[in-house]
Amino acid sequence: MPKPLQCPAELLTLDLAGRTYVVTGGNSGIGFETVRQLVKQGAKVVLACRRVVEGEKAKQLILSEGPRGFIEVLELDLAHLESVRAFAKSILGSHNSIHGLVNNAGIMNTPKGKTRDGFELQLGTNHLGHYLLTELLLPALKNGAPSRVVNVSSCFHDKAFGREGKVDFDDLQFERKKYDGWEAYAQSKLANLLHAKHLAKRLIGTGITTASVHPGWVRSNLIKFSMPVWMQDTILKPVLKMAGMIEPWQGAQSSLYALLSPEAASRSGAYFSQVGIYRDKKSAKGGWPMESPNPNAHDSACAERLDSISRALVGLTP
Repeated sequence: MPKPLQCPAELLTLDLAGRTYVVTGGNSGIGFETVRQLVKQGAKVVLACRRVVEGEKAKQLILSEGPRGFIEVLELDLAHLESVRAFAKSILGSHNSIHGLVNNAGIMNTPKGKTRDGFELQLGTNHLGHYLLTELLLPALKNGAPSRVVNVSSCFHDKAFGREGKVDFDDLQFERKKYDGWEAYAQSKLANLLHAKHLAKRLIGTGITTASVHPGWVRSNLIKFSMPVWMQDTILKPVLKMAGMIEPWQGAQSSLYALLSPEAASRSGAYFSQVGIYRDKKSAKGGWPMESPNPNAHDSACAERLDSISRALVGLTP
């Protein structure tokens, strides 16, 4: 595998004092490393997570390192739209402006299931929960402009173990066809990319820019539905690292670049990829930005249709 991409040092030494960011799933993995870096640079970060106790542990660990910034832990369950609305209401009530939203939390290759609102679990958690959250936080993001929205997608939006990433509008929730965890994951990650791309068009002139990112094949708890986490972290770790698995701090580099780089701001809606597994080998080295090899990622009509359907599903007016 090619060498992982690394943020330029000047981005990781920017003074972020006075800036506020929201990071979903900030209690572990690349979300934790994203929070850690932003706080190190002086930012205030709202660490959003489903398990507040775990979020508080992550907060204390980061603060024990003596960063200049601040962390606020708030409960957010992306698989429950009522929780998303409550979280957004709390944020808007205490923060007039937000300078960045990192839609980082996610699940992968889960057994067949539904969210509290009846959506297919991966689409509901990875895309629809973040879609509603982004829409509700737009007023604060506009007040904080120039600001950014970063969606954590995946190289598996292209192909996931042979399942091509596509949005199946005829059976979005796997209600008729046989459920396939990797197919559902690929669909949800393509939705993350298309969301960022279409949102960029909608927000022209607002001072809010968007991006989607592939963090790399990261050693994290995301693997738990595909293999035991302890096996990934112990017995198989040397082999997996040789195959291209990277550490969470490396996985956070794409998110941080998309959030902090002036070039990323000038390429609103673009896709930024760490090294990855794609249908064509030339894309394996990644790129900031990079053109997705999946033709479905460039279908503007699909992106617009997904936006309209997503808006209706989460209960927003047209």
